[in-house]
Amino acid sequence: MRKHIRIPAKYDAVDEVLNSVNGILKKHNVSTKEIGRAILTVEEALGSLIDHAESDSEIDIAINSIFGKTTIEFHSAGEEFSISDGIKGVKESIDCVDGDEAQNIIRGALFKAYVDDLQYNHKLGKNNVKMTIHKSKHILLYRTLGALSLALLSGLLLTGIGADSFNENLCHYLLVPVKTMFLNALKAIVAPVVFFSIISCVSGFSNYKELGRVGIKTLISYFCTTLIATFVGIMTFLLLKPGREIVNHPDFVEEQAEKTSLSDMLLDSIVGIVPDNFVKPFLESNMLQLIFLAILCGIAVGMIGEYSTSLRNLLQAFNELFLKIISIIMLFMPIAVYCSITSLMLTLGVDTLLSLIGIVASLLFGIICMMIIYCLLLLIFGRLNPIVFLKKYFPTMLNVFSIAASNPAIPINMEACEKKLGIDKKVYSFSIPLGATINMDGTCIFLAVQALALAKMYGVNVSAAAMLSFALSIIIFSIGAPGVPGGLIICLSALLTQLNVPTSALELVIGISPIVGMFLAVSNCLGDVVVTTIVANSEGLLDKQKFLKNYRSD
Repeated sequence: MRKHIRIPAKYDAVDEVLNSVNGILKKHNVSTKEIGRAILTVEEALGSLIDHAESDSEIDIAINSIFGKTTIEFHSAGEEFSISDGIKGVKESIDCVDGDEAQNIIRGALFKAYVDDLQYNHKLGKNNVKMTIHKSKHILLYRTLGALSLALLSGLLLTGIGADSFNENLCHYLLVPVKTMFLNALKAIVAPVVFFSIISCVSGFSNYKELGRVGIKTLISYFCTTLIATFVGIMTFLLLKPGREIVNHPDFVEEQAEKTSLSDMLLDSIVGIVPDNFVKPFLESNMLQLIFLAILCGIAVGMIGEYSTSLRNLLQAFNELFLKIISIIMLFMPIAVYCSITSLMLTLGVDTLLSLIGIVASLLFGIICMMIIYCLLLLIFGRLNPIVFLKKYFPTMLNVFSIAASNPAIPINMEACEKKLGIDKKVYSFSIPLGATINMDGTCIFLAVQALALAKMYGVNVSAAAMLSFALSIIIFSIGAPGVPGGLIICLSALLTQLNVPTSALELVIGISPIVGMFLAVSNCLGDVVVTTIVANSEGLLDKQKFLKNYRSD
């Protein structure tokens, strides 16, 4: 929306402008605090413009509102001036001034605090002032959706042109490197974010019984959702029976060696939680080991006496530092989304993408079933409205979809927990990194459906007894699955070996793994946030007012 107002450069027309600004901001659900701030700044900036306008000139005012961002622009012929001239009556003290003068001082001081929101230039004899009145917190979402739409259009156009060599070079030298740099930046920052976030969380508990309650509830909840997801995946395969037999292969034979291997794998996973080197988990982004070190350090921080407070403050400062770095990296999300989707379309081709829809459909069915179960869990155990939850979390879901990985999405999930859902930091700073490591519900569904489908395609008969061992393997693999793009292929390869399916079957699914990974990441992260919300509510650490607040005005 764009609204123009043309007024004579006189002070008696200011009220008309202020009334228009006030009405527009109210219409767009801008908070009372932001409206007051905008009115003050507009009034002062407009006053400066009028002071320097030419006689008998007019001021053209344009109010723009697009994608949740509202700006106001002033244009008038006149002499150049400094925008800070709008500060009136500022003195070093207000002790010896009357009421009107004191009011001017306060207004001037406030205007000075807001002047950074103003952009001023003087061109062709005209003064031009632009002010950002309101920025939607969903602006990144709008840009990401725009980038996604543009990527789909670009992919169709470039594929239609048919310049294969050009498209290949474009992917190799531009699109893939940009996407890789963005993901590398996220992965590089994940380890310190997880480490300092959990330390800050653990050291923030006044008593460790409270931490124990939160931790136990979180672990039990994650284990339950993992079991449910594995069941959903197996039932999805049995119901839809995806896959057409293409190769005769010997029936699955359950071997004792496999049982031993599975036991060894479980034992190795438990032993591997404790690192033998303090630095190595950071270099390898080993989430389980990082969480162990962070919990250990967090407990120790509260037990060192006089240094506890200063060290806690330092660790909190590091936590805020790395979260701020994440917010800077996320500004480049739309560019990464464009490069990722465009390269995917150029690599696989439109025809290939369409032919894979049938294969992906069964996986999506399982994921949708799991999302319905999440809603029921919120309703039954959390006693919360799942519709409100989904509306609040939906923008984050789209960002996670673009990232297509659980670990790099940790920071934006934590931000959603705090700013959108009203979850206390004591809960989400512990449960979200932990969930990204051990709670891979979407991955469980993928492994169950895809492995059984490939077994069917290769003529492998999985007995009922073998299915139980298979389900246990999925749970273990999901806990150890790397939360990065491509990690699920590694797990699927190991699972196929257990089912006696040749690993060459992976060639049938590698092509769809980038697409499937996007949906799995959404399911994985949604499960983490649902559990976090339920646990926080059970502990009285959920701000109900923020949770129920209209998501459009957040």
